[in-house]
Amino acid sequence: MKVRMGSPRIVSAIVGSFCLVATLALPSAAAGEKAPPEKSAKKAGVALSKVATAKNPTAGTAGPDGTVWIAERPGTVRVLSDKGLGDPVLDITKETTNDGERGLLGLAFDPEFEHLYIAFTNLEGTSTVDEFAVKGGEVQKDTRRTVLTQEQPYANHNGGDLAFGPDGMLYIAFGDGGSGGDPHDNGQNLGTFLGKMLRIDPGKGDPYAIPEGNPFADKPGAKPEIWAYGLRNPWRFSFDAAKGDMLIGDVGQSKREEIDWAPAKSGGGENYGWSRMEGTLAFNGEEPENHVPPVFEYDHTPSRCSVTGGYVYRGQKVKALKGKYVFSDYCEGDIRALSMKNGQVTGETNLGVNGGEVVAFAQGGDKELYALAIGGDIYRLDPAKRP
Repeated sequence: MKVRMGSPRIVSAIVGSFCLVATLALPSAAAGEKAPPEKSAKKAGVALSKVATAKNPTAGTAGPDGTVWIAERPGTVRVLSDKGLGDPVLDITKETTNDGERGLLGLAFDPEFEHLYIAFTNLEGTSTVDEFAVKGGEVQKDTRRTVLTQEQPYANHNGGDLAFGPDGMLYIAFGDGGSGGDPHDNGQNLGTFLGKMLRIDPGKGDPYAIPEGNPFADKPGAKPEIWAYGLRNPWRFSFDAAKGDMLIGDVGQSKREEIDWAPAKSGGGENYGWSRMEGTLAFNGEEPENHVPPVFEYDHTPSRCSVTGGYVYRGQKVKALKGKYVFSDYCEGDIRALSMKNGQVTGETNLGVNGGEVVAFAQGGDKELYALAIGGDIYRLDPAKRP
């Protein structure tokens, strides 16, 4: 059964109900320019191979021993192997809810696979990041500790994605707090986690340390955890496994979906514009002088409404995808790829395959990619068979 949550964008916040919004029109590659024409899907050479069925999967991450761990929105974590999905290895279903865009929204391992981190909304709707020690590939439930929390004013735009960067620090994405139009102006307010990308060191401090180099650590009134700001609902973000660049799929309001990019050498501090800007369009007020425009954006049409950020493909199976950024849209479901050079989009390809209501991608330890549909289907991107 498909779970369509809330508004079309469901995602907007959750993407899992998610909200992502968007639809095409054909995106403009950056500042409103026309996107390069789409290439023929026949040249993409991609197929979707169904490998498992989960219960409303929302996120996935590479795990120990070549496994992929899958988060299910109701509150369970299951391990995907060659044999399919196993029984839950973690169950917090009594601690979260499925209302609005809430639930178990993200998970990540530290680089040594010694700790698992999960992001979820508790029964009061508060965003929570918890840590578990992992030993021999098994979650040590008695080691659980809460790393960070953030109260949410509304039931949507929770963000919830987690990822360790190439620097070994934990990055946490938060939406603007919800409702619509950012009524509390959280996106531009450095005094709140909402509408931000955070960067912390959970391996030090109590409950974590502020990493050296965080851009607002010494700014009066600013949260020292903040790495970047001006985000509406950064539902899914990732790091290029080869170059270290960060790419963020930020769900739009009603006109534009955007993908933001920051080079590996970035020192943080980027202002992606929300809610002064929606993509490259003025939304509420004037464009900030330090606005970093999206590297790619697209309009809403009847078929696209909510961007689902993915990964730069660094696997070996699909040669034609090497180095391309793979993403989708929750409403449309088509898998697409962007060609990029020096932080500029040089082309877009519709890969000619559709994963349904795609709410997330997962990257395995071998760098192969999986597409997760909120209805339950988990697909692996494989090379298409020649006729």
